[in-house]
Amino acid sequence: MPTRKGSVKLFRLLGITVYLHWAWFVAFIYFTSRPNEYSNYGWNALEVLGLFALVLTHEFGHQLACRSVGGQTQDIVLWPLGGVAYVNPPQRPGAQLWSIAAGPLVNVVLAPLLIGLVMLGRQSGWETGHPDGFMLLTNVRNINFILLIFNLMPVYPLDGGQILRSLLWFPFGRANSLMAATVIGFIGVLGMIALAVYVGSVWMGIMATFILLNCWGGLNQARALSKIAKIPRRDGFACPSCKTAPPLGALWRCGKCGAAFDTFLTQGVCPHCTAQFNVTQCLDCGNRFPLNEWLITPPPNG
Repeated sequence: MPTRKGSVKLFRLLGITVYLHWAWFVAFIYFTSRPNEYSNYGWNALEVLGLFALVLTHEFGHQLACRSVGGQTQDIVLWPLGGVAYVNPPQRPGAQLWSIAAGPLVNVVLAPLLIGLVMLGRQSGWETGHPDGFMLLTNVRNINFILLIFNLMPVYPLDGGQILRSLLWFPFGRANSLMAATVIGFIGVLGMIALAVYVGSVWMGIMATFILLNCWGGLNQARALSKIAKIPRRDGFACPSCKTAPPLGALWRCGKCGAAFDTFLTQGVCPHCTAQFNVTQCLDCGNRFPLNEWLITPPPNG
């Protein structure tokens, strides 16, 4: 996944910083230099910018929805394959579902607006008077529909795959739902690869490879979650975020010497090198908190 490393900061809005990855410029040159029906390449460049404007509003939908359910939001990074919104919603299926579904909902809201603009342009005679501008508006409308349909494909980690995972979370739990979503994702990836070969699309092949790698990572995460779910839990402690009791055992690793230890048993001190850790990561939701915030206050006597 793209990160801030090698990216250019564009702006900060509503507490969210937007970055542009260096590889985006390569994709911009590639797409703007391809043959097109416009009178000059400047209109082609505007179409690419329109595409990423749609992507950016989509990613802001994810960020703001995640924030509304108490999740943590960080940055948005634009890169050749679209955009990535770094969000960490609460580990609850409803919160996850809303945080993911809000992105495609932005495209749903934009659809009638763009349709209306195209209709207005046609009635105003732009189709013949300003053919390049009218074609740009029409293409941006079509791109919005393509983004919506593509993102709603039930292929992990696309929005559709993550929405499916969130829905399956309700009856089957966190680990099993992720496992099912990644398996379905693998099937979808095979179809994308076959389609990429059939139509000879290098770009679709790159996208399929990216999805394949994320499916593999999701599968490994699901396996790890399944193992953690079977481990007995420690009484008297609970994650302040997901309210889950921590598992018993030497499951935390020292960042200094690399040794595994039980941070709750040693009060955050590595027994091998005596390194002190002020915060402890929840193995279920990934958030970090000081040990004293994990303590469950016992009810008063009587």
